[in-house]
Amino acid sequence: MKSLDQIAAALQGYDPQALSVQAVNAFLREMVEPVRDTETVGVFAALDRVLAEDLISPIDVPPHDNSAMDGYALSGHDLATDGPTHCRVVGTVHAGQTWNGAVGPGECIKIMTGAVMPPGLDTVVPVEFIETAGETVRIPPGVVRPGDNRRLRGEDLTRGRAALQRGDRLGPAALGLVASLGVAQVRVFRRLQVAYFSTGDEILSLGEPLRQGAVYDSNRYTVFGLLSRLGVEVLDLGVVKDDPASLEAAFRQAARQADAVITSGGVSMGEADHTKAMMKRLGEVAFWRIAMRPGRPMAVGRLRDHDRQAVLFGLPGNPVAVMVTFLAFVRPALQRMMGLRGPQPPLLRAHSLEPIRKKPGRTEYQRGIVSTDAEGRLVVRTTGHQGSGVLRSMVEANGLIVLHHAQGNVAPGDEVDVMMFDGVV
Repeated sequence: MKSLDQIAAALQGYDPQALSVQAVNAFLREMVEPVRDTETVGVFAALDRVLAEDLISPIDVPPHDNSAMDGYALSGHDLATDGPTHCRVVGTVHAGQTWNGAVGPGECIKIMTGAVMPPGLDTVVPVEFIETAGETVRIPPGVVRPGDNRRLRGEDLTRGRAALQRGDRLGPAALGLVASLGVAQVRVFRRLQVAYFSTGDEILSLGEPLRQGAVYDSNRYTVFGLLSRLGVEVLDLGVVKDDPASLEAAFRQAARQADAVITSGGVSMGEADHTKAMMKRLGEVAFWRIAMRPGRPMAVGRLRDHDRQAVLFGLPGNPVAVMVTFLAFVRPALQRMMGLRGPQPPLLRAHSLEPIRKKPGRTEYQRGIVSTDAEGRLVVRTTGHQGSGVLRSMVEANGLIVLHHAQGNVAPGDEVDVMMFDGVV
């Protein structure tokens, strides 16, 4: 495992007082490692879990040639090229059945969607194209070609092929795919355990009376929601007062019980509290000033308690800054720790409905509302005031307008990148 100093030395232009968003994510990719422990769970318990091994298909899917729709099955050789085709119906086959009789030239079978294709037949004419007259059907010319409307054996998956790969997240479609293979259990990485707490003497828990100079803690509930949506095992350590004994106990408990620890507050430059000192005392921690808005201060590192170690994410205290830094940095890092493979979801492009002031040299995340205009284009407007304490704006927004490091002012009509919230916030 590389030390923080080793990771920093390998990053070109590393400056903890002015880190770009890209440099932060590059650092975190090197710092965090996937969990190794695995477990076997049933399909119903596997939703949103991460596969720990390739899932090899034990069968062909579909297991036989079958009809893609209700209609009449015949040999493509019988289709006339210069007029309508006439064929005699010699039987019917339903889904779940097989036809054991013979089908000769000029004959066809009435067939239902999913039914096994009888031997020698390779084409299905949809029922809406058929004209019937007793036991004979008439097929107009040109409505189908040989081989149409037939699903081939192994068309979806062939036996022995990887249906899903290690690191894939098992969403609803993946659960259906697993079940279609007749597989009842899958091996997945164990759930990541994440502890979190808020710090500060001014922070009140729900149920405490409001007093002058104090505020109710919103970050605990926001972080709880973000972590729950991510599918990790959440350990809530509450609000920890800004005194050395309480902080040490909380950090030690978190390092002992969790894979990752998230704190909010106590990482800004010049703050008169004990959080930063305790982080340094109990582990290997780097304190950054990131070229971004909101969310400039952040701490990352590793905490230790005897033989246990946890990754630390020290987030700023302002509510919006907590959410932005979580989405920009913590979420991708935790997904890597969960064993999830693949890139982050792509940003959407939308036309700005208003001018946005932006100076090059930092990445800005502005709360935005994305919609579709009369021409069918994606458009976005800000929620208004972008102060990092305006939590209401995160409720109104459905995404973050991402104004990149080198980007300048945005004029109305310009395209901008948007990080959507759907399923995340």
